[in-house]
Amino acid sequence: MSRPAPVRAAWYAVTPGGWRDWVSVLHLPYTAWHLSYVLIGAGLAPHLHVSRLLATLLAFALAVGVAAHGLDELQGRPLGTTIPAGVLVVVSALALAGAVALGVVGIARVGWGLAAFIACGAVAVLAYNLELWRGRLHNDTTFALAWGAFPVLTAYYAQASVLRPAAVAAAVFAFGLSRAQRALSTEARDLRRRVSSVDGEKRYGDGRVEALTRAALLGPIERSLVALSWCTCALGLALVLAGTGH
Repeated sequence: MSRPAPVRAAWYAVTPGGWRDWVSVLHLPYTAWHLSYVLIGAGLAPHLHVSRLLATLLAFALAVGVAAHGLDELQGRPLGTTIPAGVLVVVSALALAGAVALGVVGIARVGWGLAAFIACGAVAVLAYNLELWRGRLHNDTTFALAWGAFPVLTAYYAQASVLRPAAVAAAVFAFGLSRAQRALSTEARDLRRRVSSVDGEKRYGDGRVEALTRAALLGPIERSLVALSWCTCALGLALVLAGTGH
């Protein structure tokens, strides 16, 4: 029999309690991962406006990092935090409102086409994380579209006021990578939060036998997630540096 499930609800979660609950709720490695799609979209634009990039990053940090994750924690407390529900609602609402406000301010520089991105982003946060419409949009495809392809397209449009083939191709890349993230993280969450025990063994052709444990199954999955999170951030940073001539 394997050992009891780990205390931590996710590989990036910290010891629960007090302000530490907020560290876990922000899902920092995943937030950075999805913000890197903003860097990729902006870095691919013909001309890089740093002020627009910073505003786009802040808007997505508020919408995804704070609002989406805060609302997600309301749905069954997957991270096991003790943050009052009212506080999560207020903080999430303020964060989403802040993201929308930043977008509205940007319309004057980018154009009215940005309004469509603002509306789609707000709807995605609410529909996905509150599991509206009986959770029909709470699935792998919506996740990959909303947190992968969408940040790339939005960031590119915020820079160029138009979408070109390069942005669409990058959005396809972000969509596929987000699908991979979702597949890996879903299995990792299942092993950490729902599986009570793991039994079995691996038998090799040379006669070796290895016991199957939760840790053995989690190891390659979570090492892959860690590697993908930081290397995607590195790619985004590289594209932004290239766009600024560094």
